[in-house]
Amino acid sequence: MPQKTYNHIDGLLLIDKPQDWTSHDVVNCVRRRYNLDKTGHCGTLDPFATGLLVLLLGKATKLQDQLMGQDKTYTGTIRFGIETDSEDRTGNIVANADTSSLREEDIRKAASKFIGAQTQIPPMVSALKVAGQPLYKLARQGKTIERAPRPIHIYSFDLQNIRLDQAEADFIVRCSKGTYIRTLAADLGRALGCGAHLQELRRLQSGSLHVDQACSMDDVKSWELPEFTAHVLPVPHLS
Repeated sequence: MPQKTYNHIDGLLLIDKPQDWTSHDVVNCVRRRYNLDKTGHCGTLDPFATGLLVLLLGKATKLQDQLMGQDKTYTGTIRFGIETDSEDRTGNIVANADTSSLREEDIRKAASKFIGAQTQIPPMVSALKVAGQPLYKLARQGKTIERAPRPIHIYSFDLQNIRLDQAEADFIVRCSKGTYIRTLAADLGRALGCGAHLQELRRLQSGSLHVDQACSMDDVKSWELPEFTAHVLPVPHLS
């Protein structure tokens, strides 16, 4: 049988990941659609999250560690009074609390204490690997293992449109690599004494790359190869 021919393309493709797609789903779709020889991504987004997913094509896969190390910006919604085992809305509810006494000034004051350098314990439902095994796979087996706190930095944590009647608040956060926003939401809830979880999440920016530059999956699935390659961003220092 003749050997399959792959298209070799070097560079970055910015995708606005839709809800209910895994990051791996996006990579597989692009690789198969354009018959690419090497494709990866830098920075997993959970299936319920949307926004900027940076795909690495060809030689650009060598830059994964460098690009993953860049600061990120997210927007989303936190729901107070309900804790889940995944720290987001996809998990099982493990605790409920009364939020009738929550005050806007208390929420803002608690959020301000998370700004700066700190440590964060990664959630069990995450892609972080321990002894080569992703934590989420262990969580699916009902296992919980001890996780070492990891250093992170929250540069800004701005709460917007606090809706006390719905026990919700929208936010924009700028943070270092390795920051779990759902853990930030859960930790804020614990600081307020009522618990919380992440209701919505959207990645806006990674380093200098912004979701406004990104393509939709509908676009990617409709293009022919020349149009696809026209949207691939070159990386000048590839060799």
